[in-house]
Amino acid sequence: FELRKARDRGHILEGLAVALSNVDEIIALIKAAPTPADAKRELMAREWRSALVEEMLARALADSYRPEGLDPQYGLQAQGYRLSEAQAQAILELRLQRLTGLEQDKIVGEYREVMDVITDLLDILARPERITAIIVEELGAIRNQFGDPRRSELVMNTAEINIEDLITPEDMVVTLSHTGYFKRQPLADYRAQRRGGRGKQATSMKDEDFIDHLFVANTHDTVLCFSNRGRCYWLKVYEVPEGTRNSRGKPIVNLFPLVEGEKITAVLPIKEFDEEHFVFMATSEGTVKKTALTAFSNPRKAGIIAVNLDDGDHLIGVAITDGQCDVMLFSDAGKAVRFAETDVRPMGRDARGVRGMTLEDGQAVIAMLVAKDESQSVLTATENGYGKRTPVAEYTRHGRGTKGMIAIQTSDRNGRLVGAVLVEPSDEVMLISTGGVLIRTSVESIREMGRSTQGVTLINLDEGTFLASIEKVAESESDESMRASGEGAEGGEAEGGAQAAPGEGEAPAADEEGEA
Repeated sequence: FELRKARDRGHILEGLAVALSNVDEIIALIKAAPTPADAKRELMAREWRSALVEEMLARALADSYRPEGLDPQYGLQAQGYRLSEAQAQAILELRLQRLTGLEQDKIVGEYREVMDVITDLLDILARPERITAIIVEELGAIRNQFGDPRRSELVMNTAEINIEDLITPEDMVVTLSHTGYFKRQPLADYRAQRRGGRGKQATSMKDEDFIDHLFVANTHDTVLCFSNRGRCYWLKVYEVPEGTRNSRGKPIVNLFPLVEGEKITAVLPIKEFDEEHFVFMATSEGTVKKTALTAFSNPRKAGIIAVNLDDGDHLIGVAITDGQCDVMLFSDAGKAVRFAETDVRPMGRDARGVRGMTLEDGQAVIAMLVAKDESQSVLTATENGYGKRTPVAEYTRHGRGTKGMIAIQTSDRNGRLVGAVLVEPSDEVMLISTGGVLIRTSVESIREMGRSTQGVTLINLDEGTFLASIEKVAESESDESMRASGEGAEGGEAEGGAQAAPGEGEAPAADEEGEA
């Protein structure tokens, strides 16, 4: 850098020295030129004699003093000196007072000094030992000038560095498919769209798979994963395998030490383990339990027991509540009980829970829903492919532990109840048969009916097959930018679902026959 500046300055001074050697002729040329541009062209067109410049350049390698990129036609030539455009402009800008003898001596003196500087800089660049000596000298000067005693104490202790401190906080879209494929991807991948946009698919699914759970969470948030064996496992969002919109993700069973027959049935995103929220759980034998969310704030690699289960019992539903919700339990006998969450007192993790629903022999609870208002509906489905939509308001509150009220008729035509989900008209649901057939249909195509009715046909089943389950699809194909501009799931629904988006391309409307 300094060499380039010195060469550029030397080049200008060289041109001025040439002008001083030909001062009378140059003044006459400038006076005769009609315009400054003509004068510049005349100065550059001629070859000038300068004994001083020729002598000084002859004593050294002339090329060493030339600026980089200077056209070979300028500078010292065999027939004289050719001025460059920069030199000609400097001559035209030269003030008359600098033509005095003293000023001429200053120009020549500065020219000689610049040549000495260029020679010294070239020597420095050619000798590594000089470069090292200069660096040492300059660092010493900096130390002497700015070397104040350190006021902070530096302590090297890698044990105090948490891996989370190295993770950039970022909002992620987290998805879990029906067959257990787990992944996350940046929310920024989903640009905001205007109303009516087609949106972006959150993941690539095989025909027999679909998204069961979808929520938006920060990389520093925690995901509580509950298994059918009543155990709880922890996972930070940044530990969820990262994928793209076209990838399926990684099997969630590979992330936890699950035993044979154990599977993850609910995932709940947690931003903060506060004292105002609870984990509400229900088992297939009708037991319910409410535990403070803070009881799950200390992660353990092997997981912990969330609820103690009897032999043959399993966890069927988990939700995060605020202590003021209504809980609804549905049995496979087509019965439902709705009671206030306040009817269940908070218990420790080791407690077994209390009776939420009384069952007869051979019956089991198949769904737990948490209703926060009366605007939603409950979609029920039976094993023979029939179902209906019933407003939450039709399920009146009763005390916990009762046998419940009729949710849907379990006649010979309908068979047993296999699923119940909270839905909005804009949602979509997936019907899965024991024969591996999946049908995706819009909720609004299913007729809203009273509790005591038998329902309508949801799916036509092949002979020998039954409806295995019904799940709310956490993402619709025309999802508008995931509807995730800050609407992350709070874990409010038992099926662990985030809110689904309005659907496009609905399945044919369910037939409306079979009403009781």
